[in-house]
Amino acid sequence: MRSYKFAGYGEAVSEVVGESPAPQGREVLLNVEACGVCHSDLHVLDGFFELGDGKRLDLSGGRKLPFTLGHEIAGSVAALGPDATGLTPGERVVVYPWIGCGECAICGAGDEHLCADARALGIQVDGGYADQVLVPHPRYLLDFGDIPARLAATYACSGLTAYSALKRIETMAMRGATLIIGAGGVGMAALALGRALHDNRIVVADNDAAKREAALAAGADAVIDSAADGALRQLRKLTDGGPAAVVDFVGAESTASFAVSAVRKGGKIVVVGLFGGSFNLALPLLPLKSFTLEGAYVGSLAEMEQLMALARAGKVPPLPIQCRGLDEANAVLRELREGRVIGRAVLTPGG
Repeated sequence: MRSYKFAGYGEAVSEVVGESPAPQGREVLLNVEACGVCHSDLHVLDGFFELGDGKRLDLSGGRKLPFTLGHEIAGSVAALGPDATGLTPGERVVVYPWIGCGECAICGAGDEHLCADARALGIQVDGGYADQVLVPHPRYLLDFGDIPARLAATYACSGLTAYSALKRIETMAMRGATLIIGAGGVGMAALALGRALHDNRIVVADNDAAKREAALAAGADAVIDSAADGALRQLRKLTDGGPAAVVDFVGAESTASFAVSAVRKGGKIVVVGLFGGSFNLALPLLPLKSFTLEGAYVGSLAEMEQLMALARAGKVPPLPIQCRGLDEANAVLRELREGRVIGRAVLTPGG
């Protein structure tokens, strides 16, 4: 088994070669065909989130070093534990990685992704920057049909996160335009899904010209540079007074502030991005604009199943994907940190 692990927070990942693990109980061993590279990988690698005002949320606990990143995983079944059923060797599947303890009330309600004792692959448990990965139970493996593995892998996080966020604004999307802030991998996934799920105007905001062009090419009705002078005035013209729904896939002080200024009265803002920082909210705006502000974190297994059904039916337009070799993991992480990845970068063990 070949994997790329980091031995200390903030350090580069390096190749580790060892024996293939033997699946126990209901575990399933997968041969990894593709693993997406996500901004969350950078937060795990760094060991913290920026909270603003010089504060950080420590993420260095809950995993054993050296550690293998990667939670967007697609591959084929290599071996089954003695108690694993419902799958056969060679079957191609995408992994739902947001696994909880399976015993608490939150897990019992179907929201394992919100479990306080999370065991997510690539976050708390070794993930997919490898040619093989262990999955604890067959229920977390979903058929991806004829979809290319490199695309199917992205549905486990960027696709799922976008889908779950868009489900939260369904009512608002019927009342007016949607503003997507951030045209990175998740934002582009939301654009593709928004075109499939909602019949409304979609405007994409990003301060990177190349990403704005990519969003236009992917079907955005309009794009704006939210950092430019007159951006709010331009947006209001494009959305008949302001968007009814705003989804912030960046989650920075500047983008959250822009969202609050942009959303129309009675609208809704969903913050998804984890860039970090804090922002001040004038409390009178809450009653005066009567908008809803909420957060969203990835999505449930049920939502993943819904998303994959749409994808298998050909109802989800593909997002731009860059395939890179597993041995390029450090270079891809660096490019992602520098904002140079358009769409999604996906690592493939076969190069």
